[in-house]
Amino acid sequence: MKRSKGKLVPRPTARVVVLDDADRLLLFSTRDEADERVRWFTPGGGVKPGETHEQAAVRELREETGLTTVSLGPEIWRGRPWVAVWKGVAREVQQRYYLARVTAFAVDTSGLEKVERAVITGHHWWTPAELAATQELLRPTGLPTLVASLLADGPPDQPITVDG
Repeated sequence: MKRSKGKLVPRPTARVVVLDDADRLLLFSTRDEADERVRWFTPGGGVKPGETHEQAAVRELREETGLTTVSLGPEIWRGRPWVAVWKGVAREVQQRYYLARVTAFAVDTSGLEKVERAVITGHHWWTPAELAATQELLRPTGLPTLVASLLADGPPDQPITVDG
């Protein structure tokens, strides 16, 4: 496992909590190879060199959903760092989550990168009731409660620390 000077290689990541005008949340899915469980997550990905988290969030949203115009809201959550190994390199994933309120739209995944097409198995607009009722694995942990709080109280004054 490769490390940078004995440390994990940082992997800054920007994710977007996309809520439409019916308060539905857009999530993408993947199947965990280890246990075959379906895992659902918000759109987003790595921050490229020279890019801000906000710029990465807008770019990733365009690539993964086809949404070309979005007013990115505030950073609402900050992920507790976790380790992922990709191509033999241990990376410390450092996620920031931003809010985007949008008018409902048809998701266009034609801009997905090859590696994303290989692992993303689908997408779905989730209602708050569906989030609360599902037995599927949702990320970040506690997503139904986090979304319910966001809808009831609006964005927090400071980003909330979340897991996964």
